[in-house]
Amino acid sequence: MPMNFYPDERVALFIDGANLYAAARALGFDIDYKRLLALFKKQGRLVRAFYYTALIDDQEYSPIRPLVDWLDYNGYTMVTKPTKEFTDASGRRKIKGNMDIELAIDVMEMAERLDHVVLFSGDGDFRCLVEATQRKGVRVSVVSTVRSSPPMVADELRRQADNFIELQDIADDIAREHAPRDAAEPVDVTEDEDEPEYDLAT
Repeated sequence: MPMNFYPDERVALFIDGANLYAAARALGFDIDYKRLLALFKKQGRLVRAFYYTALIDDQEYSPIRPLVDWLDYNGYTMVTKPTKEFTDASGRRKIKGNMDIELAIDVMEMAERLDHVVLFSGDGDFRCLVEATQRKGVRVSVVSTVRSSPPMVADELRRQADNFIELQDIADDIAREHAPRDAAEPVDVTEDEDEPEYDLAT
């Protein structure tokens, strides 16, 4: 599908790991990150691909760690931080992790060196970030989906973007071609909340 890129554009990808994971799973496929990188390398001059996720530090084994390590060695710039743990009013142990601030700072710092920002998230909190980036003369594409139920992209974010790329329309180019094997789920799943929380009670 045409994605409205110019061949000489300096492009950077900013991937909200948990949000992209949730959107892809809602559409019934898993992301092949090597294919994703290859697809966007064809669209312009790819400067950087950032991937954001929170990690649970005290786990003996984290299912997302192999993915994080693979991305780190294969062309992605990883941005991670430990989750925060707390006990709610009912005594249930929960964790929360949010990478929105880190992503926003990186976009603003990189904007002067870019022509096109590609944001992989449907989080409506990023609308102001998209607007601020556009004021710097940078085009912004948002990658998410309206074809899940409910839609994974906030309407205000989709409206603000210069271009909306429907995730399902590029699934043939970025989906894993083999059966998934316990796909790792990033910790900080975002659903237009300031800081998502996770119940650890069994």
